[in-house]
Amino acid sequence: MDEKKTILITGANSSIGKVAACELAKTGNIIVMLCRNQERGEKALTEVINGSKNSNVHLMICDLSSFSDIKAFCAEFKMKFTKLDILINNAGKMSRNKHETEDGFESHLQINYLAPFLLTNLLIEIIRPGGRIINVSSLAHKIGKINFSDINLVNKFSMFKAYSQSKLALTLFTFTLAEKLKTKAITVNCLHPGIIVSNLGVYRDNRFIYYILKCLKWLFSSDIKGGQTIIYLAKDDTVKDITGKYFYHNKVTQAAKLANDESLGLKLWEFTHELLNLRIESFN
Repeated sequence: MDEKKTILITGANSSIGKVAACELAKTGNIIVMLCRNQERGEKALTEVINGSKNSNVHLMICDLSSFSDIKAFCAEFKMKFTKLDILINNAGKMSRNKHETEDGFESHLQINYLAPFLLTNLLIEIIRPGGRIINVSSLAHKIGKINFSDINLVNKFSMFKAYSQSKLALTLFTFTLAEKLKTKAITVNCLHPGIIVSNLGVYRDNRFIYYILKCLKWLFSSDIKGGQTIIYLAKDDTVKDITGKYFYHNKVTQAAKLANDESLGLKLWEFTHELLNLRIESFN
């Protein structure tokens, strides 16, 4: 009998994160659901356990908009589980309003990029050979730019600029980390889950845009459909040796030209370590 794998999924209390948690729990593996809200997390935990018939599903609370929370979570996770096989950085934010986190960063940047960067770096030591890191990016990365001189978009903020920058950064991180981990036999891939129906909510206070998008909701993916590529990358044997790729609908797809710029990826890698005051790892 194969040894059970430990799978950590961020943002697992709703949408595609909960779908992935439930489906991967059905394989009998150990699932850890990282959620921000205790009440919603407990509700989702019950649904995943009941839906998968797997009682080996755990809830851990962490606010990804807080670096201190992430550090405390990682310390607790390493004490409880000691090893990790699959890390799914799924949690994300899309909001029309500008918010600054307690750490002083624009919230899209922190939650969508800096948080998974920090979380991954803090857990990398316990990811076993053969492990997989899966980052949920977005088609929006293709219109993104990294504003090194104004990374928090203080001067020209918009939801689209903030969101696309964060997803381009996450995609660049995916490809850079994949290259650095090749000798460790750990794969790193990212994906576009489709435009998820639940994202309509960000426009709820703009009635005209919300109405137009609601009329066109047939173009959007359901949570179930949106979660399929996450599930595929987590458990399918055909991708166990594939790394540094961008997937859509279970297929390798061409990422943006900027996302494939190795020098830009390395510049962002070093820039992010400086932002987070992390020691740069060689992974050799």
